[in-house]
Parts: sequence; C-alpha cells; structure tokens
Amino acid sequence: MTQDHQRIAVVTGASSGIGKEAAKTLAIQGWRVIAIGRDPTRTEAAEAEIRAAAATAHLSMIRAARDIAALTDHVHVLINNAGGMTRARVITSEGYEQNFAGNHLGPFLLTTRLLPLLRAAAAASPPGTVRIINTSSDASEMIKSLPWNDLQLLDAFTPGAAYCNAKLANVLFARGLARRLAADGIAAHALHPGTVDSNFVTHADERTQAYIRSLPTLTPTEGADTIIWLATAEEPGLTTGGYFYLRQPRTPNPLADDAATVDRLWDESEKLIAKSGF
Repeated sequence: MTQDHQRIAVVTGASSGIGKEAAKTLAIQGWRVIAIGRDPTRTEAAEAEIRAAAATAHLSMIRAARDIAALTDHVHVLINNAGGMTRARVITSEGYEQNFAGNHLGPFLLTTRLLPLLRAAAAASPPGTVRIINTSSDASEMIKSLPWNDLQLLDAFTPGAAYCNAKLANVLFARGLARRLAADGIAAHALHPGTVDSNFVTHADERTQAYIRSLPTLTPTEGADTIIWLATAEEPGLTTGGYFYLRQPRTPNPLADDAATVDRLWDESEKLIAKSGF
C-alpha cells in the first residue's frame, strides 16, 4: 500500500465513551479511522453509530492491533485511549497485572510497533502534524514515586495505587516519546480528559465507583474534546511532551520532569514486554 491524501487515525478503546466519540468526530471530519475495541457487541454498536453519523466515513473497526499493518502503511495520529480500572488483582494470560497491562503496557507495545507507520507519515507531512496522544488522568498527579521493585504491584496490590501508577506511566511515556521522536517531527502529548459520565468505572470497586459518581462529570463528547483538539489543531503540533486538560496546559506530576525516571520507565516497560516474547 502507498500513502494517499486522506489522513489516518488509530483510536484505541473506541467501542464506547470518549474513544467512540473521538473516532466518530474524526470520521465526520473526513479522517480515515482505524478503531480498536475489545468487546464484540459494543464494537458492532459503535461502528453502526459512527457510520450513521458520518455517512461517507472510511472506518475500520478491528479487535486486534496486529491488523493495523494490513490496512495501511502509514498513520498520522495514534490515540492511546483504551484503559480502565480494576477492583482486584488479576493476572492476564501473558502474566501481567491487568490494570498495568491495559493502561500502560498495551499502549506502550502498540505505539512502539506502530512507530514505522508513524515515521512513514511524518516523512511526508509537515513537522508536528503526526501525533501520539495518551489519555491519562489526574490520578497521575497523586503519587510521589513509582514502586520500581514492584512496578505492577504484584505483591502489594491496591486498585487505587495501581491505577495512579499506570496513569502516571501514560504521562511519562508521552515524555519519553517526545524526546525520542522530536527529530522525526512527531509530537507526543498526554491529557486528563476530566471525570466523564461513561461506563469507564464499572469494573472498579464499589467505593471507587461511588466516589467518582459523586463528582461533577462531563459527557463523553465533552471528554473527547481535548483529544480531538490535540489530534487536529495547529497549536499542539508546535510543542511536544505536554500534559493537557480542557485544551490548556496542566502541570504534570513532577516526576515527568525527571529524565532519569522517564528513561527508567521506558527500560522497565521494554523488559516486561520482552518477557512474554512480544
């Protein structure tokens, strides 16, 4: 396949919530969207909704990230939006703690595998127009350090700490990407979308669900707004490595400014991925 003039976006977690809204908006704007969703029923419903909203949409709904390379040889925007909260320690079939895997290791693996496609798009595009966007959370701001000796909290799991660690990892990963990809003209940013009224917390423990539902919330459309802005507006392409909320720069966890921490997370993530042969 060769590059065409239509811009291509990959959106994970696109079967519901802000991921679905981001995919829908990009499709309406004329992007070719490759949308990834895990739940077959929700994925089919999301596809029908997006096609109804954008009658001429060029949309591919897939369930496995490995299918992307069969669809295109270049990607202009990657939106790492998939994630969630767990109520208990669960180990995946690959041997990872589910919360850390879904929120960080999955996006880390997908992004590094798609770098050739992102670089291909960047080589034929103005600097800053090819972008990687990580959906994080203000939970990333609530911890002072990462537990390097037990990064997945296999020995000391609590749902809240696990989620905070993984969301901080999203911000640190964006910083690591920004440094590594600046010479390619690729921008990488993270964002806190706000507290969104969606099914995002349905797998969290009851106490966490009750707390989050007591907060003022945004609609999924409102929550996706900053994602779309980061993907399409001119201003975010002029910088890289940022952390945003409601289209405005937001002060990240101080660890994001520590290059040693950023690099260590990258190295530890590579080691964890390598253990399962990915």
